[in-house]
Amino acid sequence: MSEPSAPTPRDPSELGFERIVYEKWGPRATITFNRPERLNAFDFRTLRELGKACEDASWDDVIRVVVLTGAGRAFCVGADLKEWSAGLLGNPTEYWKWFGAFKEAHDRLREIGKPTIARINGICVGGGNEFQMACDLAVMVDDAYIRHVGLEHGSVPAGGATQWLPVMVGERRAREIVLLCDEIPARRAEEWGLVNRAVPAAELDATVDELVDKLLRKLPQTTRYAKQQLNFWRDLSWHGTVGHARDWLALSMLGEEAQGAVTRFVEKSEE
Repeated sequence: MSEPSAPTPRDPSELGFERIVYEKWGPRATITFNRPERLNAFDFRTLRELGKACEDASWDDVIRVVVLTGAGRAFCVGADLKEWSAGLLGNPTEYWKWFGAFKEAHDRLREIGKPTIARINGICVGGGNEFQMACDLAVMVDDAYIRHVGLEHGSVPAGGATQWLPVMVGERRAREIVLLCDEIPARRAEEWGLVNRAVPAAELDATVDELVDKLLRKLPQTTRYAKQQLNFWRDLSWHGTVGHARDWLALSMLGEEAQGAVTRFVEKSEE
């Protein structure tokens, strides 16, 4: 796709997305992780497409609210470790490039200039939780869970979780989530402030629609600035750590610990 000559939004059908579904309906845009066969694990192309969709939504003055969700039974289970095993293990330079796409997608989502809602339709693991935390509000089905597994699979959750969990749920609970790798049921996630609502699946869309309607009644420029101010602590912790994390995690791809963990996970998943 050629680069635009101005920040002009486009029809989603013109963007050629393969890993996500990007839709616009009036003042609402929806971005859907669309790799249900991989539980919406994101690869490099997914990250690039997510960033492009967020950029387009930020340029579209008709769009007032953006919803992020997943296809199938998962919201998103984080990075596609099969992709890592095929080209990133033992290759820190390539991992560093991959993490750049991850960082850009996060920045585009967080800095979109419009309120965002995570519609958590199923399990939400690792980097999937980091993307839902990057949204302003979150609604989750009550039979799903959130979990971080990086310490079992050779990756430190430094793409949002270690930065933002202490702010969102408190220091002790953040350490519990990251260090123990236990499942956090939806109701507990709501109680801890990790999501705003945990609702039955039959009520998920109505609850998201209610939040969208409330947000649409707010003044767009004033809302944009309020969001920018609310992002202060997230941005401070993010920009102070993510560059270091990018380099350290890239170098960790040379080590036996990360290589062995990823290889074992991929082999087990293919049994």
